[in-house]
Amino acid sequence: MRFADKVVAITGGGSGIGKETAARFVAEGAKVAINGRDAGKLEATAREIDPSGQKVIISAGDISDPAVGAALVDAAVAKFGKLDILVNNAGVFNPKPFLELTEKDYDWYLDTILKGKFFTAQAAAKAMKEKGGAIVQTGSMWAIQAIGATPSAAYSAANAGVHAMVRNLAIELAPYKIRI
Repeated sequence: MRFADKVVAITGGGSGIGKETAARFVAEGAKVAINGRDAGKLEATAREIDPSGQKVIISAGDISDPAVGAALVDAAVAKFGKLDILVNNAGVFNPKPFLELTEKDYDWYLDTILKGKFFTAQAAAKAMKEKGGAIVQTGSMWAIQAIGATPSAAYSAANAGVHAMVRNLAIELAPYKIRI
């Protein structure tokens, strides 16, 4: 049980990588708070991962709203007493050629991928400041390499911001023993 007595918050925890990450943390002894936009999907995921209902809680909402990331962190701390790890996994992807992207499309990528990860990491770091912890930011190789077959300019730009943020947070949060 590598994560016994650890508390983990996961954005995008209702499906895919986030769901599997939550399942693995629970299997290794952690208590987990999962976030996603679809409360029904989160509830089903929580029941599947933890039929006892004791190790997984949900916090539904769109991570592009900074209050949603703060609510996820607050829910984990309120239920389990602390936060040790944040897996900032939420993301979106809908390929569209650069010349067809609208401002709304662009904002959707940046708000979800970059802004969501930024403010959720900030809320988590505030909760971890006294005792340390770890923040994992998922990104994309498309942030540093272009893929001609799939148009992804806005997606790539948002993830390039995540990559830059990771480097900066690693420096800024090191004194608090928060690993990025």
